[in-house]
Amino acid sequence: MNLYLPLKLLITLLLFCLSFIANAQNEIPKDSISNQLDEIVIAQEKKTFTNSNGNIKVDVANSVYNSIPNPVDLLSKLPSVQVSTDRESISIVGKGNPLIYIDGQKGTITDLNALSVADIKTIEIIKNPSSKYEAEGRAVILIARKLSKKDSFRTEISEVASFKKHYNNYLGFNSSFKKGKLEWKANFNYNKLNPWERHTLEYEIPKASIVSDYDVMANTHRNQYVFGGGMFYKIKEEDYFSINVNGKLQNDTFDINTFTFNQNQDQINNVFTLSDNSSKKDFVNAFVNYSKKIKSINTQLFAGFQYSNFNQHLESLVANNYNETDFELSQNRDQKFNVDVFSGRIDLEKKFKNEMNLEYGALYLKAKSLSNADIFDFEKNINEISDYDFKEENLAAYIQFSRKLKKVDFSFGLRAENTNVYAKFRTQVAPSIDKNYTNLFPKANITFPIDSTKSIILDYAKSIVRPKYSSLSQIATYINPYFLYGSSINLGPAFVDEISSTFQYLDKTLKFGYYHTKDVVNPTFVFNDETNVLMITDINFKRETGFTIDLTLPFTYKFWTTTNSLVFAKSKTEDDRALLHPSKPYLYYYSNNTFKLPKDFSFVLSFWGMTKQNDGIFERKANFIVDLSLVKTFGKNWSCTLNYNDIFKATTYTDAFSINNINSKFKYWVDANEISIAVRYSFGKIKDSEYKGKSINESENRIR
Repeated sequence: MNLYLPLKLLITLLLFCLSFIANAQNEIPKDSISNQLDEIVIAQEKKTFTNSNGNIKVDVANSVYNSIPNPVDLLSKLPSVQVSTDRESISIVGKGNPLIYIDGQKGTITDLNALSVADIKTIEIIKNPSSKYEAEGRAVILIARKLSKKDSFRTEISEVASFKKHYNNYLGFNSSFKKGKLEWKANFNYNKLNPWERHTLEYEIPKASIVSDYDVMANTHRNQYVFGGGMFYKIKEEDYFSINVNGKLQNDTFDINTFTFNQNQDQINNVFTLSDNSSKKDFVNAFVNYSKKIKSINTQLFAGFQYSNFNQHLESLVANNYNETDFELSQNRDQKFNVDVFSGRIDLEKKFKNEMNLEYGALYLKAKSLSNADIFDFEKNINEISDYDFKEENLAAYIQFSRKLKKVDFSFGLRAENTNVYAKFRTQVAPSIDKNYTNLFPKANITFPIDSTKSIILDYAKSIVRPKYSSLSQIATYINPYFLYGSSINLGPAFVDEISSTFQYLDKTLKFGYYHTKDVVNPTFVFNDETNVLMITDINFKRETGFTIDLTLPFTYKFWTTTNSLVFAKSKTEDDRALLHPSKPYLYYYSNNTFKLPKDFSFVLSFWGMTKQNDGIFERKANFIVDLSLVKTFGKNWSCTLNYNDIFKATTYTDAFSINNINSKFKYWVDANEISIAVRYSFGKIKDSEYKGKSINESENRIR
């Protein structure tokens, strides 16, 4: 592959950046330069990655990662983290979808996108979360924001120009202010994006004598407004009141072009489908928290209320051209989805003198969603209108006990949850879903220190994976006259039992884990014999079992710091509707290498990959991705970063599986090959922040 032109462009952009910032530095008045001598700074080299008990902690603020334009792209560069092809979900290798916490606030991927990377201090990937986290999730991504100490302010402005298939621009503003007992934070980002997407599907339905394949591509023009703000008021030393609001407003216009070959017995059609689409996705989240120390019983009380709303509106006008004739209108699709979630909770924590800690509390959650589909079929001259209502109530209570006995640390927790779900189409008398169930979720952790450098940790956890509210809607995406992407209104939760053991030696870990998931969620095909339309949707499979061996090896040599992660895994998915093959083990590998160079330059080479996967049903091809970064800092105010991502254009995914007597093979191309330049300027300074916020909606990650 010829890398000359990309490297030449990279060097040219760097020279431009250096020249621009150098000029800005030279324009600083002499008085300002002399004033800088009033402060002496003692710098200590910080590690980008630290490892404890198999949990990776990343120093974002003092590394190349603080120049990445958005948090989802940032997470995609961290060990074991995988981002879906549609950028709408995150998973941990061997752990599934993690919970997301921002400064102790339970969040979603939308909250994550509403956060400024410039405001992130550290990210921790917790692979065995303790019982203080809710039952949903086998891993936790814990994000801590930068804090302040003195009455002052800090503002940061960033600009990122990104060159992928098309040009993308990210403009960000982030500010903090503290005066006495009052503190506030605010951020606003305007992103002008032009993402590109493409995938192909080949499938055959032997029982209907159908063979088909399609190639679909979409070019999107997206305006994205991301905002966040909050106020914290300190009443007393350990008492506070806070209000927080964040959100993301997004408008898309995009054409979907699909070339389809379809053979139904002796009938052959070549179809070109053109779909004009406009989409609106708005998310707003607000919560109010109150915390008070009850000194008479030495107990910390927390009470909070939270409201979240997600609104989606998708309009599509579809036309088909059969066998190189003329375009004819096929469908006018108007689909809406809205979900409102309200929750309230109370938590109490009591500490005893003998290194014992007791935590207990309760939560109430109520969610209500409405899905509306208005589809007009031009060919049949039929208008179909459908309304689907969904309601869920969740009542939970938990208790957690932890203590250190001699040198052994242990904690035990139990959570009980009662869930009541009711859903129906308005045109039907009987409900589609009417469930009321109660579950118990125990967790346990024991740490045995061998000496000052070695320890052994044992973990057990039972957890639940609930479907997102949007996946329970009836919104479907039209691909061609023979294929739809649909949601599943009957999707149920999955239950996971997991046990693991970790050996820690200094900052190196070796971990063994085994898990069993009942009713695991995976895609399936549903074929309509009357219309000859195939739809792909998610359902609950019978079970999935697997084991992992996780090895983390960081080390430093002079100016070179490297973090390496190896995960050996073998999983087996089973379902009576799928064609089963012998499952095979696979290897995930990750390496991050940072080189500290003279004159405040840093160079980063990182790569990750995965060997071919086969879990008994789904087969996925191997991947190998390489990224490069070059960073230059100028004093305290300016920084410039150049990124060259996926330099070999290798970010593609291939899935193959057979289910319901339908054989298929997918291939996805991801728009990951990128050259970007980021310039950041910051001014002001703030320390001793007591800014706190705690999200109380534990099912917030299900909104999208």
